[in-house]
Amino acid sequence: MNYSEDGKQYHIGLKQGDVGKYVILPGDPKRCAKIAQYFDNPQLVADNREYVTYTGYVDGEKVSVTSTGIGGPSAAIAMEELVKVGAETFIRVGTCGGMSLDVKGGDVVVATGAIRAEGTSKEYAPIEFPAVANLDVTNALVDAAKKLGYNYHAGVVQCKDSFYGQHSPEDKPVSYELQNKWEAWKKLGCLASEMESAALFVVASYLNVKVGSVFLTVANQEREKLNLENPVVHDTEKAIKTAIEAIKILKG
Repeated sequence: MNYSEDGKQYHIGLKQGDVGKYVILPGDPKRCAKIAQYFDNPQLVADNREYVTYTGYVDGEKVSVTSTGIGGPSAAIAMEELVKVGAETFIRVGTCGGMSLDVKGGDVVVATGAIRAEGTSKEYAPIEFPAVANLDVTNALVDAAKKLGYNYHAGVVQCKDSFYGQHSPEDKPVSYELQNKWEAWKKLGCLASEMESAALFVVASYLNVKVGSVFLTVANQEREKLNLENPVVHDTEKAIKTAIEAIKILKG
């Protein structure tokens, strides 16, 4: 069944030629204008539902930014439709909450893989299939963070569907599962928690496109529990700059 209207994809409102092969994926539509400021000649090309898209240029390469909203379902829709209009390489830019005690607010986290504690990826691949970022994109993000002099961490992140399942698990009917698994993720060295990467990594595997993720750590609830220094940082500029620099590296 064809869900496009007038050649435009049903949800994102984009058609062939509207986007570059490199697309940055924030969650918040309001972040798109901020990210587009790093482009040359940025143009707003679509604004539909939670999906806002700007297209411009980075060092002569046509690039875009499309917001996905919160969580896996809307992120998967964005990726599916963006691939249909020509996108090939994606960088998820967002925020995360630190889990490992080494990860502080203000640090950059690059996801090498994601724990599939969400539902979207299960409708693409059996649970045994790993959610893994593309190596080229991941290496470019790490190299970018190094070049920019940021304090960064690269490793596995936990991907969930319920924000409050993380932040107030004790009052949920399935607290026994949420709390026990959280402790397991910590013991396994999980760096941080977020909500989109597992879906994006698995969908990208299915579509044979490239994707990586970079996050700004807002804070770390585990550090707070232990009365350790726990800076709270909301400005995503470091993650955005890392993604822009990574595109420059990837395009050669």
